[in-house]
Amino acid sequence: MAKDLISAISTLRCHVAPLSCVIIRSQPRRTLVEEVGSRASADGHLAAMRDVRGRHRDAGAAGNRRVEHLAIDRRRQAKRLMRSPIGLIRGLICLFLVALLSSCVWAPGQSMTKSSSGSSENGYVKLVSITPTLLETQEQHADAVSTSTSTIPTALLNYRPEPYRIGPGDSLYITVWDHPELTSPAGQQQQTAANGRLVRPDGTVYFPYAGVLKVAGKTIEQARQSIASGLAHFIKNPLVDVSIENYASQHVSMEGAFVKSGPQPLTGVPLTLGEAIGVAGVNSQNADLSDVVLTRDGQTYHLDLNTLPGAGVHVQTVYLQAGDRIYLPYNFNQEVYVMGEVLRPQALRFTTSHLTLTQALGQAGGLNEITSRGMVYVVRGALNKQGTTQEPTVYELDAKSPSAFALADNFVVRPGDVVFASAAGVTRWNRFMSQLLPLTSALSATASSQYYINNSK
Repeated sequence: MAKDLISAISTLRCHVAPLSCVIIRSQPRRTLVEEVGSRASADGHLAAMRDVRGRHRDAGAAGNRRVEHLAIDRRRQAKRLMRSPIGLIRGLICLFLVALLSSCVWAPGQSMTKSSSGSSENGYVKLVSITPTLLETQEQHADAVSTSTSTIPTALLNYRPEPYRIGPGDSLYITVWDHPELTSPAGQQQQTAANGRLVRPDGTVYFPYAGVLKVAGKTIEQARQSIASGLAHFIKNPLVDVSIENYASQHVSMEGAFVKSGPQPLTGVPLTLGEAIGVAGVNSQNADLSDVVLTRDGQTYHLDLNTLPGAGVHVQTVYLQAGDRIYLPYNFNQEVYVMGEVLRPQALRFTTSHLTLTQALGQAGGLNEITSRGMVYVVRGALNKQGTTQEPTVYELDAKSPSAFALADNFVVRPGDVVFASAAGVTRWNRFMSQLLPLTSALSATASSQYYINNSK
């Protein structure tokens, strides 16, 4: 506070000096002739003229009288000034500025103060200093929460996909060796798709000589045997091969903050969660990987891919089945707000679940070395991400020394937190003076105009 007061006094001198000069210059000065005229009105014209002649005759006496008259003139001007509106306004302004110098309470801008107990600002908000002990306690709590949420449910890990089964919408390519007329009835010059056999909505497919066959729900091997059995009545020992040209009956849904959302087909090769996410692509600017939702058979599983140890390995062991729905939420409501004396105040979105105070300040450009006081506060409300209530808390970091960022690098901010860097006292004082000076200039100009109007009558 002492340093801020000294800086404020220097600033006050710079601001008040021009104002004082303006007020003093606005006062009319009385010349010797005017003084003579004033004395002439009181003592008579003749005595005044004799006094003037006496001054010319005696240079020494004239000098003494001039000094006396100047002293008297200054005292009279001081009395008139105190009785005039300008003097009154000047006195009020001086008293006002002196009161401001005694305290920075009236300066505009936000600030945080501790109560006498040092634990809270107003009894409702708890004020806590960021210390190594606090960080150790929070780290232990975070490890306990991470252990309970970073494991993949056993039901997902134990699932193993079955061989692919044909369904309605699939397109089959059936090859009968030594019988190209059956394999490519549209001609061998046509593309493979022109000779494909589409599985009908009822799960059947038609093939010459074999007739209408039920293939839905069968594996590729089972469908091959059915077709070969149908052709055996017309072809001796038919050699049949079946492949799926287009997989369209089974898929998983990719929804949310994916680059390519929509259905992904399941093929004869089992599809894992990691592969599905890789194909869909993650919108890294808008995605929240801390709460990936997988819905299967009416059961919902929440996966935090940020806290999973070796997440890339674990998601490759989770196989998907037909009908699975994977939802990647957006991070629009997962923000931390950096305000105050930083270079770029802004709202930062969480692209991961782990964002430290140092990272938040760094993305905002860091503290403003000119205007910042060096105190950083993290305001945490009464409702956290998990929906549980807690006492509103303000965490305080004394960042006057760069070594304080060693603590800030281990302090994890949460969605909804407000990071506020407070302004220095001299900064708040300068901002206040920039608002006050236009008002005092207007008052001084008004008072001067009124004075001249009154004295010109």
